[in-house]
Amino acid sequence: MEIFAADEVGRRRHWSDEDKIRVVEESLRGYRQGSATARRYGISRSLLSIWRREYRSGALGAPEAGGGFVPLVMESALPKPEGRPLREANDVRIEITLTNGRCMTIPASLAPSHLAALLAVLDPR
Repeated sequence: MEIFAADEVGRRRHWSDEDKIRVVEESLRGYRQGSATARRYGISRSLLSIWRREYRSGALGAPEAGGGFVPLVMESALPKPEGRPLREANDVRIEITLTNGRCMTIPASLAPSHLAALLAVLDPR
């Protein structure tokens, strides 16, 4: 918590890059945390959006090493239940869990350019 002296009222606060990175990373931890984080630190949502954009572009410094990697979990194939129609061989699907917690299932035949467009919208990091 920051306490302001009477002579500092009305002045703009100075946020170091480290403080900005800490606030931005906190705002990215959960779903819809931007407004709550901005209120907690007494900053406007638009200022937090600017800091997030600078963070993604690298203007605030490099994010933590390995921050862009997501653990991959391989599960063994489950036995197919009887009585269920079999999918065609060309109906293969891929399930992707994004860093923001969203999950999407796409056809394996989806063009990489379409997948990139989807990822840009669903997880704009």
